[in-house]
Amino acid sequence: MTEIEYGSSILGYPRIGARRELKFALEGYWHGTVSRDELFAAVRDLADGTRRELAATGLEQVPGNNFSFYDHVMDAALMFGAVPSRFAPLADELEPIDQYFVMARGKQGYPPLELRKFFNTNYYYRQPIIEPDHEFSLSTFPLLSELLLDEHKRAKSEGIELRPIILGPVSLLLLSAPPADAPEDFSPLDRLDDLVEVYVELLEKLAKQNTKCVQLDEPAFTSDRTEEELAALRRAYDKLSAASVRPRILVTGEYGDLGPALPILAGTKVEAIGLDLVSEPISAAQLAKVPGLKRKRLYAGVIDGRNVWKAAKGGKLDYLLEIKKHIPDLVVSTSCTLMHVPVDKLIEPDIPGDVADRLSFAKQKVGEVVVLAKAIADGAPEHWYTRPATVHFKLKHDVRQRVANIRPDQRERAPYEERRKAQEKALGLPPVPTTTLGSFPQTDEVRHARYNYGQGRLTWDEYADRLREEIKRVIELQEDIGLDVLVHGEAERNDMVQYFAELMDGYAFTHQGWVQVYGSRFVRPPILYSDVKRTKPMSIEWITYAQSLTDKPVKAVLTGPVTMLARSFVRQDQPLYETAEQLALAIRDEVADLEKAGIKIIQVDEPSIRELLPLRERGREGYLDWAVAAFKLATGGAKSETQIHTHLGYSSIQKVVEAFNALDADVTSIVATRRIDWVLDELVEHGNLIERGVGPGVYESRSAVIPEIAEIDERIRRAAEVIPPERLWVNPDGGLKTRHYWQLEPSLRNMVAAARRQRRRMSS
Repeated sequence: MTEIEYGSSILGYPRIGARRELKFALEGYWHGTVSRDELFAAVRDLADGTRRELAATGLEQVPGNNFSFYDHVMDAALMFGAVPSRFAPLADELEPIDQYFVMARGKQGYPPLELRKFFNTNYYYRQPIIEPDHEFSLSTFPLLSELLLDEHKRAKSEGIELRPIILGPVSLLLLSAPPADAPEDFSPLDRLDDLVEVYVELLEKLAKQNTKCVQLDEPAFTSDRTEEELAALRRAYDKLSAASVRPRILVTGEYGDLGPALPILAGTKVEAIGLDLVSEPISAAQLAKVPGLKRKRLYAGVIDGRNVWKAAKGGKLDYLLEIKKHIPDLVVSTSCTLMHVPVDKLIEPDIPGDVADRLSFAKQKVGEVVVLAKAIADGAPEHWYTRPATVHFKLKHDVRQRVANIRPDQRERAPYEERRKAQEKALGLPPVPTTTLGSFPQTDEVRHARYNYGQGRLTWDEYADRLREEIKRVIELQEDIGLDVLVHGEAERNDMVQYFAELMDGYAFTHQGWVQVYGSRFVRPPILYSDVKRTKPMSIEWITYAQSLTDKPVKAVLTGPVTMLARSFVRQDQPLYETAEQLALAIRDEVADLEKAGIKIIQVDEPSIRELLPLRERGREGYLDWAVAAFKLATGGAKSETQIHTHLGYSSIQKVVEAFNALDADVTSIVATRRIDWVLDELVEHGNLIERGVGPGVYESRSAVIPEIAEIDERIRRAAEVIPPERLWVNPDGGLKTRHYWQLEPSLRNMVAAARRQRRRMSS
């Protein structure tokens, strides 16, 4: 390959639309206000508009198949025929798109595929199920391959060269799970050779449509992998690259470095390799030493696809020119897909100017890629080198002094046994207490009130009255259901991170800076650009009002320092651990004020510790040390009689359980609904956690399915076999914000009934 066709590209683009067009189309369809034809037209318009917009930027190769109705990992599995057999009856009842949404969202009798963390990002995917006897085929669920091929045809008709993006076969299998009834020695990776055959078939179809290049993402190989898994990667790409009729193949490694997988891929006949050179920069000299890499087209991912700060283009250009000396066939690219950043900075008029000048969203990052590619040939303007690479915003010296004065004893509480006795006396809870993890559904009335307040149509007093009405309703409902520890429902909160960020100095905010979490669930991550300081109490007004309405304890729920970091776009001019300390001090002050106000249970959520965990073993110990230290600084000032809860999210227990032991929380709630045996085994192995309270989630809060009493009861029984009953809590596995009250109320009533069954067993 001697001809260089492309100098600039990106590895993917947001699929949600600049103003959340995807969300409104999906939810309209689910609620019956948008027809099937209208849904398909809306998503086609989104895909076509994105493609044309990218082509117009001067980008020399446009990525395709960015779109998904819900999740691209699930899409890949279904496209190749991996439809779990438990969903097979739906084929006779529902249209393909409705079958798809049942697998993603569930319905009565059909729990959805499990929601899992997507590497170290803020995105979650529905985990495919790979069965030992699956017959992989493009014809089993043809909807998705037909959409992919049709999009490519439309692009061709417009003169746009589209590069379809497909999750690679090895990563697809490594991200999947076997069915519960599979033989113990079965692994989804056992089906690799059969799956690759169908990938070859799809590549041939694309080649016959004159597709020049296809992108196969293999992000699983930026994590530590076994020799067997690395051998599978080699086998897969030897087979794919040997296909007689196919486009050129680009294999990417997003979210980290490919490590030992890089020489394996360079040794195959694939034409191009994409590297994340932001998360793990590799020197040009090191790249030059990789056998076979000089003969590949290298997609150099130097533009950060996961943060919103402008690139230091002078330094990036120098790096690219150095690489080009060794690897001449060079394409300037992003480190990963741009789906993790907002779409367009230019529709954000209210970001402070000194902050906005330093920001780059997806559209702007495409522009950075294009100008860097041109600069390789034409040279760079002088200001690329004279303007500082990073900017230090105004420092808050009182914050920095306070961080400098932190003492080790500020991170320590009294011994647990002493705390336990004090809490039993203060709280008087029944055995196996029931609670929820914080949020209740956000009603249309609450959303409209928040919007009208923001638009100046309601005064603060009028808005606060609406919130109090909702809090009162939520407290009364919980008392009627029979929960033991109540929450105020978080009606005032737009998001668990953004709400607190808006009440601290050091953050900036967007109106349309949405990013997808999963399906139609989007968030607007705040932008942490300066030193962080709490200027006034953030939650006390609402928690104390809720507590005034009931004799039962009302639990205050705060967001922990690491989650505040993980779900924000964070400044890059100081180490993360320093910013975490600042956030921890702000939360520590809130804990102290809640205690003074008489609140006896405080939950400091850290569901995102896993999100910042390094993908490879190196670096994990250091990261977990400062993450645990930040949490303990936030909670270390609490009195013995104050019960500190935390929440470990999304079945991440295997990788972070030891860190959660070290957090020294009095009660830890864990996502355990679909993998409870696995989680409980881990709890047995790491017994320190069982010496404190544990609340393994007993039903999936993000599913539309209402769990039966018997189902929850069985989960509680199994949990009680390994968790001492006096330590066992019963709760859903997450917040309930995304549910409807018609789902929430029967689910919680069934949960309370199941917990009472356990109490009767204990007393008999």
